[in-house]
Amino acid sequence: MLSRLWLLLIIFWGVCSQARADVALLLEEPYGTFGSLNPTGHAAIYLPEICAASPTQLRHCAPGEGGAVISRYYNVAGYDWIAIPLLPYLYAVNSLDAIPQYANAQLVAELRDSYRQEHLLALVPNDAHGHAVKADWKQLVGAAYIRKIYGFRIKTSPEQDEAFIQYLNNRKNKSNFSLFFSNCADFAREVLNFYEPHSVHRNFLADAGITTPKQVARSLTGYAHRYPELAISSFQIQQVPGTIKRSKHPDSVAEALLKSKKYLVPLAIFSPITTCSIGVAYLTGRFNPRKSAQNFDIAAAFQPKNTVASAATSTAPDYGSAGRMAATVTSGGNWAAQIK
Repeated sequence: MLSRLWLLLIIFWGVCSQARADVALLLEEPYGTFGSLNPTGHAAIYLPEICAASPTQLRHCAPGEGGAVISRYYNVAGYDWIAIPLLPYLYAVNSLDAIPQYANAQLVAELRDSYRQEHLLALVPNDAHGHAVKADWKQLVGAAYIRKIYGFRIKTSPEQDEAFIQYLNNRKNKSNFSLFFSNCADFAREVLNFYEPHSVHRNFLADAGITTPKQVARSLTGYAHRYPELAISSFQIQQVPGTIKRSKHPDSVAEALLKSKKYLVPLAIFSPITTCSIGVAYLTGRFNPRKSAQNFDIAAAFQPKNTVASAATSTAPDYGSAGRMAATVTSGGNWAAQIK
């Protein structure tokens, strides 16, 4: 009996010593017409060990689940933040073998609406014609079809995850979106500062005080390099091949002005000093998200975390070969009945 007790204690100690958690910033490239007008892109948070009990409630993941992506959105059912499981967030599907190797606009629209009909009707109901009501819900699913995504992942602890779940589940979830003062990057900054206080801050020179996704990434990586125990790693999620227009590199506010000839040329003519000031501001916000970024292996994200290497350092995914694992993703049950 005593020997068995010692054996159980040793096993328990071994499991606990391996327990860990992570949080990752997702810096997403701008796309489309709005991306041309506002080339700062989008920011979201990926939580590998936290899953979505519903789009508005978080829980701990079960073994083999891939975590959730949360972000602040505008005009989606009046909520401030929404959580979506990793796989549908990227590809609008429920299983790895359903990820297409090639996509066009029609296929993406069908995949998104199919997922909406199955899981998101409480958030985005049908109108009188059976179509989705007007809202910006398309940002919730299929992100990898329309943009390339960069990730910056740091080590946290299960205790921090538990505290964050309680914090977000108990906080009032009501729309608070403001492009200048409470945008998606501000939400990412808040989450990362919850895990690592004072890790992320604005850049008042490069971004005129506006929080941008690129600045959040720059700030987080700078902080993590000062604290090696965070074991920061970076990865990239490629835009799915197809006929959909490729996304563009994300910019800071100053960088966007310098790249725009229609603004820069008149400004240089009428106010050279202001133009030089913008150039100096740009230098304070330079950041290359591609540096040292490994390709993200979506299949590895659904393996038990103690038996595989981190997905952030895995090899590049083959959109077809990843599916041969035929893994089914747990979506959290009937979300329509769980949204608070």
